[in-house]
Amino acid sequence: MTNSIYILIIAAFLDYLIGDPWDWPHPVQVMGWVISRLSKFSLQLCQNSLTQRLAGIVLGIILIIGSGLVGFLIIKIARLVHPLLGIAINSILLASCFAGRSLRAAAEAVLKPLTAGDLAEVRKILSNYVGRDTQNLSQAEILRAVLETVAENATDGVMAPLFYAIVGVFIPVIGPTPLALAYKASSTLDSMVGYREAPYTYLGWFCARLEDYLTWLPCRLTVVTLALLSGKPMYIWRICRRDAINDPSPNSGWSECAYAAFLGVQMGGTNWYRGVAKDKPLLGDAIYPITATSIQNALQLTRYCFLIWLGIAIAIFLILPNR
Repeated sequence: MTNSIYILIIAAFLDYLIGDPWDWPHPVQVMGWVISRLSKFSLQLCQNSLTQRLAGIVLGIILIIGSGLVGFLIIKIARLVHPLLGIAINSILLASCFAGRSLRAAAEAVLKPLTAGDLAEVRKILSNYVGRDTQNLSQAEILRAVLETVAENATDGVMAPLFYAIVGVFIPVIGPTPLALAYKASSTLDSMVGYREAPYTYLGWFCARLEDYLTWLPCRLTVVTLALLSGKPMYIWRICRRDAINDPSPNSGWSECAYAAFLGVQMGGTNWYRGVAKDKPLLGDAIYPITATSIQNALQLTRYCFLIWLGIAIAIFLILPNR
């Protein structure tokens, strides 16, 4: 357990200082490659709803358990070569599960040309990070899209992986990295095949539901953390209870609504996907307009939440007997 808490701290520093360099191989890239091949094979092989649902279950189990197991074995082999190599590989793999710096870099990549007034470049860059159509977005809609992405990914990209890493710290045989990798696999599955639209309607149902369940507790804990940081927890909770329940997602609506209530802005509205309009529920009250500062504040709030959870994990470790 002692090594695990140190690895958690090192990984947090690595994500803060370095993040995910674009030219480095990343576990999510490997997961995405495997998901792409297996999903295509499954869709070709399975031609009805039942077999596609069964294939989706197998796909989810293979990817989630397999990702954790492969990470566990890589770390074990590295430790056999040298204990310090084991610590280094363990820390790097765990850092790759935290998307704090990457989320900030993505937001800043959009905000920089936006500040310069280059909307054409902004729309082009934004299309790399969001699923909605970006070619006709106004500046206000661009800012909303970025803030919604930051708020949603704060949970499944930053806080949920940290949650499962902390759980792993206190399971000596497993450790933090395999659990974080397993969650990352679940999140990647959801983003690639967890859609209600064809061709993933049946293949992706299991992965989407499982990711919802795995993210539920970290999401609520994130909302509680933000509520406490705001100094007006009952207000944040009341706004979330009023608005978040209207979102079809059991988690992203809560995450976005908590940030909206904290910042005094409103998210949601009409988005366009492949030329089709989709109305999202309004989250929060439009006390202030969404600005670049709103996005920077949201990123800072995510960092505060991350540090609070990390500090709590360290405190628990220090007070536990026979650690």
